Amino acid sequence: MQIKEDGYVVAVVGATGAVGREMIKTLEARDFPVKELRLFASARGAGEEIVFHGEDLKVVELGDEAPDGVDIALFSAGGSVSKEMAPKFAAKGAVVIDNSSAWRMDPAVPLVVPEVNPAEAFKASTAAGKGIIANPNCSTIQLVVALKPLSDAFGLERVVVSTYQSVSGAGQKGVAELSDQVVALFNHKEADPKVMPHPIAFNCIPSIGTFLDNGYTDEEWKLVQESRKILALPSLKVSPTAVRVPVFSCHSEAVNVTCSRKVTPKAAAAAFHNAEGLVIQDMPAEQVYPMPFPLAGSDDVYVGRIRQDPDDDCALNFWVVADNLRKGAALNAVQIAELLHEGPE
Repeated sequence: MQIKEDGYVVAVVGATGAVGREMIKTLEARDFPVKELRLFASARGAGEEIVFHGEDLKVVELGDEAPDGVDIALFSAGGSVSKEMAPKFAAKGAVVIDNSSAWRMDPAVPLVVPEVNPAEAFKASTAAGKGIIANPNCSTIQLVVALKPLSDAFGLERVVVSTYQSVSGAGQKGVAELSDQVVALFNHKEADPKVMPHPIAFNCIPSIGTFLDNGYTDEEWKLVQESRKILALPSLKVSPTAVRVPVFSCHSEAVNVTCSRKVTPKAAAAAFHNAEGLVIQDMPAEQVYPMPFPLAGSDDVYVGRIRQDPDDDCALNFWVVADNLRKGAALNAVQIAELLHEGPE
């Protein structure tokens, strides 16, 4: 992508969804050099107006053809739309940064977390690339930000991760469902599930996504495949469990890692401390550790409860929290755009 000091024509596809709206807010908050912002959605969202830098911008229905003149296209419109339209945008010269799962495991498409593998972003525009960069799954992003410093310092052999994922991961309908069910239950009414397979209010559901033949869900399997690709560790052992919890924002993860060499909590904390985008909150005696409620709206990945595995001096347990709509989606996409603007080192 050509670096343009006077700014870029940026398109947001899926502008009226939860992540699309967050992308627009993030572009503004981080003062990304946008010369012109174009907003696209389905027929249902077309006509809505969204404010950007004080200006009301009208959302346009996404047609069958990509528009001309777009430099960067941020996609958050679902896998089927991305499969059809991302190549069309790329063919007209745009670099597409896609938030769906459609392109993540394509060998020709970089899967990028800027704090972990920034150089991969520049492969999208090479002869072997497709002009598309994939944004990883939200729970994968926060996991690999925490794993990267451990991998660099001690090597990684195995990761066991249990995710506690907020309802915003299911979009605006998921947030509304939790809110409606809480109100219903307090008024002695039925908590009718429409988005989730079971009521989510005051409940935990160990099922996110579609079950695969191996007994895992596709949400869980993303953690396996995407972590290996981003960390460039194709043989990394990853054992995942994904749980939906009655929290509006932020995903939490309980992680057990087995390293290639001996590791102590103190040494791990030093590695975490030097990592970009990672904040340590780890004073258990003072009840200080990451929690989703106070961290909603934050940009960093937070780690705490760092402790030795009681049976293995090469293994650790820790707890990770991040806002899934920001670092887990919109922010990571905008950070990729910032990488492209800054150019390769």
